[in-house]
Amino acid sequence: METREKIKVEITMKVPVEKAWECFTDPQHITKWNFASSDWKCPEASNDLRPGGKFNYRMEAHDGSVGFNFKGRYLVVEEHESIVYRIEDERMVNIEFVQTGDETRVSETFDPENVHPSEAQRDGWQAILNNFKNYAESIA
Repeated sequence: METREKIKVEITMKVPVEKAWECFTDPQHITKWNFASSDWKCPEASNDLRPGGKFNYRMEAHDGSVGFNFKGRYLVVEEHESIVYRIEDERMVNIEFVQTGDETRVSETFDPENVHPSEAQRDGWQAILNNFKNYAESIA
């Protein structure tokens, strides 16, 4: 099995860290931004944000042709600072929130899967993070 380097994506947004955290972790907000393109949606999200807690985000094509659940379990939750979780397939994800002045940088570093090219995975995760930024800035 091929070992790949971790992938990192990040954004800097004009939102205080408290608002960024809320938009990133509250299921009512997650369903508004958690998809890579406009032909997809996130109709359901559940989130037990604590070490040992689980999350489940349903992602579907608008036309109903395909969908999947993105599930995992939290290992570390440091409010307004970091989140570490393990995806259902055992890959690890580390998220950091850093506020500088009136901006917050959010970075995600994750283990790639071995099915899709790393570049495609980076692009998809970056697109979702860009949606998150646009959504959070629009309601801040």
